[in-house]
Amino acid sequence: MTAQATYAERYAPARRYCDADSHIMETFEWLADYADPDVRAKLPELALGGAGKMAAKAIALATARRSDEAATAELEKDVIASAKGWAAYGATDPWERRRALDHLGFARQLVFSTFAGTQFLRGDDVALKYGGARAHNRGMAAFCKGDPRLIPVASLPLDDPQQAIAEFERARADGCGAFWVAAAPAGAQSPGHPALDPLWARLQESKLPFVLHIGQGTRVLPKAYENNGRERGTDWLGGGENLRVLDYMVLPHAPEMFLSAMIFHGVFERFPQLKGGVIELGGGWVPAFLTRLDMAAKFFRKTDPQVQELSLKPSDYVRRQIAFTPFPGEDVGTLIRLAGPELFLFSSDFPHPEGSKDPIGKFEAVLADFSEDVKTRFYSGNFERIFGA
Repeated sequence: MTAQATYAERYAPARRYCDADSHIMETFEWLADYADPDVRAKLPELALGGAGKMAAKAIALATARRSDEAATAELEKDVIASAKGWAAYGATDPWERRRALDHLGFARQLVFSTFAGTQFLRGDDVALKYGGARAHNRGMAAFCKGDPRLIPVASLPLDDPQQAIAEFERARADGCGAFWVAAAPAGAQSPGHPALDPLWARLQESKLPFVLHIGQGTRVLPKAYENNGRERGTDWLGGGENLRVLDYMVLPHAPEMFLSAMIFHGVFERFPQLKGGVIELGGGWVPAFLTRLDMAAKFFRKTDPQVQELSLKPSDYVRRQIAFTPFPGEDVGTLIRLAGPELFLFSSDFPHPEGSKDPIGKFEAVLADFSEDVKTRFYSGNFERIFGA
């Protein structure tokens, strides 16, 4: 038995694991390398806030490490628990990423970008949004090409339905297998507006899901709440660019608004095979959200024609078409008891530190009393229902 097999069997033994959240770590030139010339000229620098100088050093060290066989071999001894960020094994190099999956033993893995969206999704320049998305999606497809375990996640702005459809078709042709939309209005309209129905129809026909993910549209805390007369606290990693405690408290608001619009504006009624994932936005809010959806339908059924048109309880659309990734450390066992085993997905967040050094171990600790069928749904079955087998 090889050392590689021994590691995979030790970390991900006995069952099939599908990872609903992982990332690449972009370098400063990554997006520009895939951009058309006219778009490249408009791209701002990668926005890393106060981490900019630290990131430049981390990228340089990671690049140097790849030519250091001894340092690389040390990382391979424990891929999930060793270095994170740019320093992680497989964070920037496609060949290493395939080896990382060999070590981890994961059968499938969604792959998101980390910072590239800051270069094209902010602001109102629609041409930059779609040109940047095209570059992003080429880069993601290139990183994952040649390994069917890796599922590249495309960026898909919804501001302009016709351009969204065109970019969907391009990214689909390049091999992207999921489509990241902002947890926000689609430009100046609801994601449930009929103008977007041709896009949702294409996703349904192609059996390709949309995904919401922390980042696009999810920072909804008004700035004034940061002004509390005291020194601003750090994020939970001790830095300055990730979530703080109040950000965490309102994190569910953006996906709740988006999904409520998709339900009550009839998208899931019109497109019953459309699937979606809510990724790295936690799961603790989901049971209460399902309850409030059904209460809203009860309260407004007599007065709202759109509610009257629904053939299912709102929570049943969610159960049929959506799944969520709890954070490692959340009690997914309790969430399953409250909301059901069909709603939750395993994720590692590799190579981000938020995913922890042992996500399987954290989840296993709260799933010990559950049947193997329930565990199979969590670790692979729900993933394959949403993202395909």
